[in-house]
Amino acid sequence: MWQLLLASLIWSVSFGLIGNELAGVPPAGLAAMRLAIAAVLFLPFMRSAPLRVNAALVGIGAVQFGVMSFMFMCSFRYLESHEVVLFTVTTPIYVALISDAFRRRFRAVNLCAALVSVAGAGIVSLGIPGLSLPGILLIQASCVCFALGQLLYRELFVRSPQPLTDLQCFFWLYLGGFLCLLPLGLGNTAFVASMTWRQWLSLAFLAVMGSGVSYFLWNSGARKVSAGTLAVMNNLKIPLGVLVSLLIFRERMNLAGLAAGLLLMVVALWLARFQKEPS
Repeated sequence: MWQLLLASLIWSVSFGLIGNELAGVPPAGLAAMRLAIAAVLFLPFMRSAPLRVNAALVGIGAVQFGVMSFMFMCSFRYLESHEVVLFTVTTPIYVALISDAFRRRFRAVNLCAALVSVAGAGIVSLGIPGLSLPGILLIQASCVCFALGQLLYRELFVRSPQPLTDLQCFFWLYLGGFLCLLPLGLGNTAFVASMTWRQWLSLAFLAVMGSGVSYFLWNSGARKVSAGTLAVMNNLKIPLGVLVSLLIFRERMNLAGLAAGLLLMVVALWLARFQKEPS
């Protein structure tokens, strides 16, 4: 679980950087650059695998990192960074339901833990005026892609004809995400020349830590916990991201609601621990 926690801490900073330091940068180009750098970062660890496995990894990366990143970046055109964080609240629902669909079963503990976590994050979001429907829809689409990708990654490890390691797989995931975004990113490259040194530093952090390290930690950790725990951990980034937006980027938020929502998410995490076996 420590991998999921560390990834959530890194992402809590990433939200504010995208919404504040990189505001105005084309989302497709920004996402493509992040994934390209992350792919290069993991290139030395790449190992040969059956063609079917590599193709599956590229496809998973296209969905989880490519499509998800593009829709996620686009949502910042309509929402502030703390609002983007808040409306990832539905990810646990998608994780729990997709996981059960893969297994052709229904486990109430998964859905119950996810719903309690969603309720906690929902409390945080109360009282936000002027929300944008396009922004919310983009966030929901990105959440579905992220939930589906991390669960497909788990399935691939279970079904692979030969043992796999996370290090040897992640180059192919990032390559899939980059190739998915490349046609969109090539349409507007003029922004590169106008980026400030602060934006370049923000991009470097997002590429190396927010994408390269965090996605690796997340998918690796996702294979080692139950579906219920994974569902709840998908919402841990919400209070952390909101706190960073408040304290560092000076955005406004209801502190009492944040505390109450965080308490509910802790309860949800405790509830999810009743299902300890990975599924």
